Amino acid sequence: MKTLLTGGAGYIGSHTAVAMLEAGHEVAVVDNYANSSAEAIARVEKITGKKVALYEADVADKERMMEILKAEMPDCIIHFAGLKAVGESVAMPVEYYRNNIDTTLTLLECMRELGLTSIVFSSSATVYGEDNVPPFTETAPKGMCTNPYGWTKWMQEQMLTDAAKASEKGEDWKTPLSVVLLRYFNPVGAHESGLIGEDPQGIPNNLMPYISQVAVGRRDHLTVFGDDYDTPDGTCRRDYIHVMDLAEGHVKAAEYAAEHKGTEVFNLGTGEPYSVLEMVKAFGRACGHDVAYEIGARRAGDVQDSWADASKAKAVLGWEASRGIDEICRDAWNWQSHNPQGYTK
Repeated sequence: MKTLLTGGAGYIGSHTAVAMLEAGHEVAVVDNYANSSAEAIARVEKITGKKVALYEADVADKERMMEILKAEMPDCIIHFAGLKAVGESVAMPVEYYRNNIDTTLTLLECMRELGLTSIVFSSSATVYGEDNVPPFTETAPKGMCTNPYGWTKWMQEQMLTDAAKASEKGEDWKTPLSVVLLRYFNPVGAHESGLIGEDPQGIPNNLMPYISQVAVGRRDHLTVFGDDYDTPDGTCRRDYIHVMDLAEGHVKAAEYAAEHKGTEVFNLGTGEPYSVLEMVKAFGRACGHDVAYEIGARRAGDVQDSWADASKAKAVLGWEASRGIDEICRDAWNWQSHNPQGYTK
């Protein structure tokens, strides 16, 4: 199967490229390097011993995307491209709506014109909002999101679902669409080789890369946003999933999409929540020293608890997470300690 990964040089995309190649599939990547590096794809090729067709482009650029898609004509598109930081989205809502929604609209227009029928979308558990009680199931109603990032995922899911419904009627679409929506929980960790991992540009917006950078000496300390939540230690709890478990879930989803029509939703998580402070302590065990932190005020857009019921993915896709918190922290530290400045040499 030939797959095209938008945003494929990013954190989750690069790990998924490894998993797809190791599963025997062809991979092409489109990325504008807004929060990624071409070096990641060079290292994907080193890990796998296989070539990746790499294109530098903005996925919202329809003319360029038509050229790329005509050249590749993939059996499945895995759509990662998008801005992804909760806190940043609160400060920069216009940029988030413009970027994330435009890329998906452009892809759908190109797919319709070229007769491409299969897409796997990188969604998020944030679409469940605050009103649902974890563990979240795919049948739970989508909620009121707490931040613009979440709303962009909410809207993109709706756009893809509506397009799939319209394609079944065959008026504008040559053939019915296959849409798989993957709702991630909290991707963390790195490839066990230490060659690829999470390398955010600027100040990290997510917990694990910030912990990693404190541990390696790039930053003085971590700020924990709130210790007055109704949890055992007062800090937020999340379902942290190893990025390679997540990547392997994309392989299963893409293979499923090739045989499926309509829209299906799958949670990708472990089903076991850990608090912020539990993650800090686990990382300290992995790196061999305490990670400095201080308690700050709550952060706008954060929810208290979020974890998955991933039983549908196990039943339908034959996928489940197999790596735990110790492997997550071990692999994240292996990446960061060997690449203290990320992909920058």
